[in-house]
Amino acid sequence: MFKSGNVTVMVADLKRAVQFYVETLGLKLQNGMDEHFVQIEAPGLTIGLLHLAEEQESQPEKSGSMSIGFEVQELESAVETLKSRGVEFHDSVDGKAAQVVHFSDPDGNTLYLVSSR
Repeated sequence: MFKSGNVTVMVADLKRAVQFYVETLGLKLQNGMDEHFVQIEAPGLTIGLLHLAEEQESQPEKSGSMSIGFEVQELESAVETLKSRGVEFHDSVDGKAAQVVHFSDPDGNTLYLVSSR
């Protein structure tokens, strides 16, 4: 069911975070930086740095400083499988490049499924 995974870190200052991950830690910038999201490549792991706009409404109910994402081939099938196992989804974000659905683990940590278009 799962194809790959990544970790998304919510940051207050995207430029400062990119400087830390790329210049301080020596990780590779995977794609161009836009005003809210960038991907950093670490060995065996992709780290997404996300700066949420204060007015953004489609946030998970419980949000900490990180969330874990799982890329899936068939989003609808994965959602139905997890729903049948008792997972409750918070929201769905249908973007140009991908579709994302959020849910939480038993401790309230945010997780999400993502399917690229």
